[in-house]
Amino acid sequence: MTPEQSCREAFVEASSFLEKCGVYEPQNNARLLLEHVLGVYGAAYYMMQPEPFPSEHRSRWEDAVTRKAAGEPAQYIIGSQEFYGLPFEVTPAVLIPRPETELLVEAVLREADRVFPDGAPFAVDIGTGSGAIAVTMASLRPRWQVGAGDLSAAALQVAARNAAANGVQIDFREGDLLAPFAGARVDILVSNPPYIPAADIAGLQQEVRDHEPRMALDGGPDGLAPYRIMLEQLALLPAPPQIIGFELGQGQARDIADLLETAGHWPKIIIVPDLAGIERHVLGVRTSEQVTKM
Repeated sequence: MTPEQSCREAFVEASSFLEKCGVYEPQNNARLLLEHVLGVYGAAYYMMQPEPFPSEHRSRWEDAVTRKAAGEPAQYIIGSQEFYGLPFEVTPAVLIPRPETELLVEAVLREADRVFPDGAPFAVDIGTGSGAIAVTMASLRPRWQVGAGDLSAAALQVAARNAAANGVQIDFREGDLLAPFAGARVDILVSNPPYIPAADIAGLQQEVRDHEPRMALDGGPDGLAPYRIMLEQLALLPAPPQIIGFELGQGQARDIADLLETAGHWPKIIIVPDLAGIERHVLGVRTSEQVTKM
């Protein structure tokens, strides 16, 4: 990087360098990093493009680009990721929230508004990680009580900071899947658990394989272990939740739908595709009238 470079030239140089290093979406990553280093976004970022690159940010910029070239996710370098319009701190202790998970939140809210139109259900996010699902539910439905669990104490610390930063109250509990909520009446259960088959992890993108927590990726031999365990752990609750919503991997939707149907607690099974048309989420729904009949 030469001292007389403009911000635009620094962006072009970094994009080219990242592309040569095999970084996925090099221009998008360069833009994210440059916005972060300069502290400008949106229109202000584009207005600054012709300006000389600030010398006081040079070292930080070069460090960020070097880390990105080595495969580190931009979100970890920046320390944040937006989810459903809300800001979330992310660290290597948590999985980076993905846009497709927003569709799971939307599907759960849509069904919950039908099942609990006047109530204040207790909704639990299992394997909360950064707290993206739990915090978003609590933010969008302030009357709800929301709990969240994770096996990782470090992840729960990040999630607690995100809850505080977004001004919501979450009942955080540490433990294995549903175990921390044993004995609690859970009306809505939502989870984006690890679903990558263990043998497939080595073939993931470097950013994911080498930097995101393996605990949040490894779903056992076929990727379905966490779902089976959670369905077994329903026996720990006084009654099965009226709504259950899972995110899952490509090709797993029919298997998860079969597991929910076999469990027999949810007369309505819904499969929700993501924006690419991949069957990404499965929901089970039981209305209050159906609860009375069971």
